[in-house]
Amino acid sequence: MGAGLIPLFFVDIAAVTGVQLKMLAKLSKHYNIPFSNDRAKAIILSLLSTLSASTLAKGLLINSIKNIPILGSLTTPFIIPTVSAAVTYSIGSVFIQHFESGGTLLDFDPEKRKEYFKLKFEEKLKK
Repeated sequence: MGAGLIPLFFVDIAAVTGVQLKMLAKLSKHYNIPFSNDRAKAIILSLLSTLSASTLAKGLLINSIKNIPILGSLTTPFIIPTVSAAVTYSIGSVFIQHFESGGTLLDFDPEKRKEYFKLKFEEKLKK
């Protein structure tokens, strides 16, 4: 959630992605799965593409609101960290499920996991 508080446009996205990559590296290590930073980045992008266009548009709009004086200061501390946390939680949940079923980064198929990813994302946003 903290990475979503970075006040520079798109720097927060890079920071959140870095946190997600670190999480996947730790999960891979925990499950004794070889980790590839490039493969993990591609998978994260694939999972994000499963979110609806309206959900992603809302995320970009919210990210843009950061730059509006007063409004950005009031809304950003609540919205962006929440969305960032929901995405990160969902990615972690998907990989725990995948690794526990014997999968690796090399055989990860986003199509097979997209419904679970969306379910976890919506679940986390509602909390």
